[in-house]
Amino acid sequence: MAESNNFIHNIIEKDNETGKYGGKVYTRFPPEPNGYLHIGHAKSICLNFSTAKKYGGKCNLRYDDTNPVKEDIEYINSIEADVKWLGWEWDERLWASDYFDKMYEGAIELIKKGKAYVCDLSAEEIKEYRGTLKEPGRESPYRNRSVEENLRLFEEMKDGKYADGEKVLRAKIDMTSSNINMRDPVIYRIAHATHHNTGDKWCIYPMYDYAHPIEDAIEGITHSICTLEFEDHRPLYDWVLREIGWWETPPQQIEFARLNLTNTVMSKRYLKALVDDGAVESWDDPRMPTIAGLRRRGYTPESIRDFCERIGVSKANSMVDVALLEYCVREDLKTRVESRNVVENPLKVIITNYPEDKTEMMEIENNKEVPEMGSRMVPFSRELWVDGADFQEVPEKKYFRLFPGNEVRFKGAYFITCNEVVKNEDGSIKELLCTYDPETRSGSGFEGRKVKGTIHWVDAKTAIPVTIRNYGYLMLPDEEGNNQLNPKSVEVIQGYAEPELAKAKAGDRFQFFRHGYYIADAKLYSKENPVFNRIVDLKSSWKK
Repeated sequence: MAESNNFIHNIIEKDNETGKYGGKVYTRFPPEPNGYLHIGHAKSICLNFSTAKKYGGKCNLRYDDTNPVKEDIEYINSIEADVKWLGWEWDERLWASDYFDKMYEGAIELIKKGKAYVCDLSAEEIKEYRGTLKEPGRESPYRNRSVEENLRLFEEMKDGKYADGEKVLRAKIDMTSSNINMRDPVIYRIAHATHHNTGDKWCIYPMYDYAHPIEDAIEGITHSICTLEFEDHRPLYDWVLREIGWWETPPQQIEFARLNLTNTVMSKRYLKALVDDGAVESWDDPRMPTIAGLRRRGYTPESIRDFCERIGVSKANSMVDVALLEYCVREDLKTRVESRNVVENPLKVIITNYPEDKTEMMEIENNKEVPEMGSRMVPFSRELWVDGADFQEVPEKKYFRLFPGNEVRFKGAYFITCNEVVKNEDGSIKELLCTYDPETRSGSGFEGRKVKGTIHWVDAKTAIPVTIRNYGYLMLPDEEGNNQLNPKSVEVIQGYAEPELAKAKAGDRFQFFRHGYYIADAKLYSKENPVFNRIVDLKSSWKK
């Protein structure tokens, strides 16, 4: 069998050849419910679920709920919505806390084997004793307590005799190890906090590095796929399973590079601070890199799965250009959504030689790349709105749109010539007086003179006012290349749309002609308040 370009799948296929796990491939996605998932988690979700699917295995959704202080049901609900929206279904929904009894038994097993001890050092003292990358650690003065004393003290910890931080249970490994994670790590701490799942049954809680391998082993996970920062923790993962000794063929941890994206911060702590500080509306603010934010922004699950497939999996950290993510959503939408005429910063055009009481219906294609999507009829009359950016009183070089004396095509309609600029008292433009050539109607077969500019328009009598939110990047690099909050990450402007857009429902996507792809905002949109978010503009800076 030829090796794939996915090194994780190569490992799995070799395991299947040797029969290591009897041909089983069980994976899991194990989020901590302490925040909303982001685009980096989407990569892990797609990798774990698609791997299980490829090999006919199963993938569990397991909540890492070993820290009762940080967890919230809001985050749990959002995680499940995100996984389902991305198109995946878990085989089982499980909780790390369901295994607290088994983890406690494992700790007792380690104490009996002389592999764990109760330590009275404070967190600061433990850190001080641990040493550095260049210097070995020092043994705790409590390291050589007897098995009997450790069993008694650990039971007293469980029974609530001690305050938070007064004692911990530590694995007894090697204080001189070159891997600091192996220098007698804490595996249990005291926390007098009510747990969402186990209530007040426990006042001691396992640490992640101890709990995670046990969870995997209990569930029969074969390949525990995680990000590269856990590579140095793998020896501890293996140590826990080996020393407890209950599993004949324990799971193996495999690390891959996490997603790093330009102009993007993917720290749940930082993202939570943005929400708490009011720098963004909420976790699903369309500027946020959360899956909920991307969904509200208008990204499709197909585009995110495509993105995750394109970036692949690697053993080395690298930076991915956010333009690739934008490219993927353009590629997905360009053949799926219909176009609509919408003008931003509208400017009134009056066609002086067009009959005042006349309205024509112009046929305009819904998607020029997909003729099968048909066309729609758009009203055209004497007074129209055009985009403010489509007129320059003093045109710059190679400007081919509206300016005094210039003729352009109004898309799907006629050739229009700008004749006069009417201004308000303050010098701002009130309206443009233009004329049209009735011989030049689109579709009439007119083959006379050519014009270089084509612009879109909206009929003033039937136009509907819309609110448009054009988003930039939430983060931008400073001079040192560090991401900083962009104070101009959203521009809210008013515009007018053709009447067909009034049929939109929250969540509907469109291409606004020449502006980009937009979605009717899931939270704010209504017939009385039509708010559209820009998903992405039309130009791509990413090259295949």
